[in-house]
Amino acid sequence: MVVRENIAAERDTDQFLARWTFLAIGWLAVTIGVVGFVLPVLPSTVFFLTALWAFSRGSPRFESWLLNHRLFGPTLQAWRRHRVIPAKAKMLALICMSASLLFITFGIADGWVIPLAAGLMMALAIAIIFRFPSRVPAATN
Repeated sequence: MVVRENIAAERDTDQFLARWTFLAIGWLAVTIGVVGFVLPVLPSTVFFLTALWAFSRGSPRFESWLLNHRLFGPTLQAWRRHRVIPAKAKMLALICMSASLLFITFGIADGWVIPLAAGLMMALAIAIIFRFPSRVPAATN
């Protein structure tokens, strides 16, 4: 029977790498989300949700910071507690994706394949986004 003496060291290394991977994903998502917050053509909500997910696995401190942020916190808390996406965020996502599809169709693509693929992906994203409620449900007694 072979006994591995370095199992604890390997586990620590794996946890270390996982933590730093989640931190990198979280900060990349926050960075893109901030850019999206400033530029109206890039929706920020999905990136902040990604950052929240990554920080929940990599850093409770940064997860707490994001949940308590004065600008992004309320939306993220509503998502975390009730799986709610505000109507404003839904409409912004719809408008930005529509504008992007028009730009791809008339400004970039030479044929129909790229606009069709982009349109299908955006339609799927919109269907997923609009599947969630826009308001926190009323308390039922």
